[in-house]
Amino acid sequence: MAEMTNVPVATHGYFVDGRWVEDGDIVEVRSPFDGSVVGRVVEGRREHAEAAIAAAVKAFGTTRRLPAFERQRVLRRVARSIAERKDEFSRTLAQEAGKPIKAARMEVDRAVFTFNVAAEESTRIYGEYIPLDWQEYTAGRWGMVRRFPLGPIAGITPFNFPLNLVAHKVAPAIAAGCPMVLKPAPQTPLCSLLLAECVQHAGWPDGGLNVLPLSNEDAALLVTDDRIKLISFTGSVPVGWDIKRRAGKKKVVLELGGNAGVIVHDDADLAYAAERCVAGGFGYAGQTCISVQRILVEHSVYGKFADLLVAGVKSLKTGDPVEESTDVGPLIRESDAIRAVAWIEEAVRAGARLLCGGTRKGSILEPTVLTGTRPEMKVNCQEIFAPVVTVEPYRNFDDALRQINNSSFGLQAGIFTRDVKLLFQAYDELEVGGLIAGDVPSFRIDHMPYGGVKDSGLGREGLRYAIEEMTEPKLLVMNLR
Repeated sequence: MAEMTNVPVATHGYFVDGRWVEDGDIVEVRSPFDGSVVGRVVEGRREHAEAAIAAAVKAFGTTRRLPAFERQRVLRRVARSIAERKDEFSRTLAQEAGKPIKAARMEVDRAVFTFNVAAEESTRIYGEYIPLDWQEYTAGRWGMVRRFPLGPIAGITPFNFPLNLVAHKVAPAIAAGCPMVLKPAPQTPLCSLLLAECVQHAGWPDGGLNVLPLSNEDAALLVTDDRIKLISFTGSVPVGWDIKRRAGKKKVVLELGGNAGVIVHDDADLAYAAERCVAGGFGYAGQTCISVQRILVEHSVYGKFADLLVAGVKSLKTGDPVEESTDVGPLIRESDAIRAVAWIEEAVRAGARLLCGGTRKGSILEPTVLTGTRPEMKVNCQEIFAPVVTVEPYRNFDDALRQINNSSFGLQAGIFTRDVKLLFQAYDELEVGGLIAGDVPSFRIDHMPYGGVKDSGLGREGLRYAIEEMTEPKLLVMNLR
């Protein structure tokens, strides 16, 4: 713990058009664990957002013409810079997001991987040849398709992965040749500003990345300004769909919420399934949109699985995120812990039973397992975004699939079974963006397509897929007659 203490509190300006600016209001960034000030940032205003958009528009004249090898070189330098500053990024993550330090280090490693994959994908933005001589009068004609960068992009990122989810906006934008204006989450702006330093030192053109904290009111310009060609938003469901409503003609990519379900069939390795459900349900205190929330277990193995699950959950250590031994840290705000406890108590009053947890101390909620719940309870039908899971038995596999689909969300689901027929039935029928076989829905590696259906979002991230969203196919028809 000693390495985390006595760090001087710095004030960070924001980054616009290649310059660090300190014109704005000073905002304190506080630890969600103990409320201490871990940093200060300068918050921009509407005129600064306007300047950032203008800088991105100007930079597009340069970034759109950069050859692949130069974009790749920048991305590799960024990856190298993050790796060299791993301890600084990890410490900052633990302090501003309340993420346990061992999980913070994993996020930094993932961000390095994200930029390295983007470097590879920057040289693989392919097109196609199209034969057009399919009718007599089109003889001698053929077409080719290339993908061209869309233009300036607005990135709006959440608090829960304040480095790697920022990387998932910035890295593909650089790979595609698109400049970006990034608004980081107000709770966790520090990692974004550190990343801006890495991008600046890597040689990306001035205005190619602009990072500035903004109030929601001032950030509205990013949504409505026609010079922005794509909004890439990760965050809450109501905010995401409101952005789409107000975005006008621009493209919108939304990565929103979930209440991810897991099916554990009677032929599963129960010990492994329980171990993975503990990891998937309680990592970062459940504050991920693919966190395990609903677990459905075949009735003949339900008792054994529930015992394994509860034993695993009870072994988790809560506490200070900078302690190496901490597994579950605080929720980002105490109000979120209060809300989660209210949902738990509401479920218990309506007949649910607590198998463990259910109490809080400040912003820390003890890891909680509920059973005897009903689908309409908030702990099942809404996104709890806290270290809480429900576990229920099922008798019929078809019913289990229906229960997973009985949700306004559809991000990812998990299934543990050795029966390939059941696996492919689930793949056919589950209304989700991704099904994870033999693991929990919380699994993600950063180059896979990632996104959801229904209220969970629109479009896909994952480097190659994000690059496709950030580019436009353009046809060239050749008439050689």
